[in-house]
Amino acid sequence: QVQLVESGGGLVQTGGTLRLSCAASGRTFSVKAMGWFRQGPGKEREFVATISWRGDRTYYVGSVKSRFSISRDNAKNTTYLQMNSLKPEDTAVYYCAATELTCVPACLRSNQYAYWGQGTQVTVSL
Repeated sequence: QVQLVESGGGLVQTGGTLRLSCAASGRTFSVKAMGWFRQGPGKEREFVATISWRGDRTYYVGSVKSRFSISRDNAKNTTYLQMNSLKPEDTAVYYCAATELTCVPACLRSNQYAYWGQGTQVTVSL
């Protein structure tokens, strides 16, 4: 099993920044990539970004590509999502996830991820 704990959510104004963190523990030797997903009010969960376990490959959904940055600190087993220029439509619960699969070009679907964090709320006000 892999345990994931997110932190860093909160309330921010439009144009503001937040950094989410996801600490992984347990059987992390089996993990191939980490991902961030989000679920807004009344919406389905959607892919946001993913990074390979080594941190050398990243992939983003188009709507965040120029504003968000995913990164890893391997020494701390922690994955980050730096979110800049936040918009009200970014309001959602953000989930960290881990996959043991190798996908090409990347694992973009929630059912490709076996392990999930509890989620952290991000609210962007006007």
